[in-house]
Amino acid sequence: MPAPALFSKETLFGLSLFPYLGFLWFLTRIPQMPRLALVGFYMTLVFVAVTIPAGLYAQQAFGEELANVDALHGGAEFFLTLANVLVVLGFRQAVMQRRQQTPPAETPPSS
Repeated sequence: MPAPALFSKETLFGLSLFPYLGFLWFLTRIPQMPRLALVGFYMTLVFVAVTIPAGLYAQQAFGEELANVDALHGGAEFFLTLANVLVVLGFRQAVMQRRQQTPPAETPPSS
């Protein structure tokens, strides 16, 4: 009989929320942080909020882990995909705005 793990994956998943909340707390205090990207990072919490009940439902209704119930898993993963797209679009928007504000560097005359 194998020895029990110190922490289960569910416990580690729950504990990982605290560093992420700290990350979000610091991000919200950075004035240069693109708002759309910040919304994307917060959407990751929506993904977590959707994944937990979906996983519980998969276990209760089908006796399977969430990863083995394609419809539920795909629905939950949609929120992670949406969060990632918002992060990318937010930083892309910030880069594009920065490029418009910064004049191009002068090139030295060629000899």
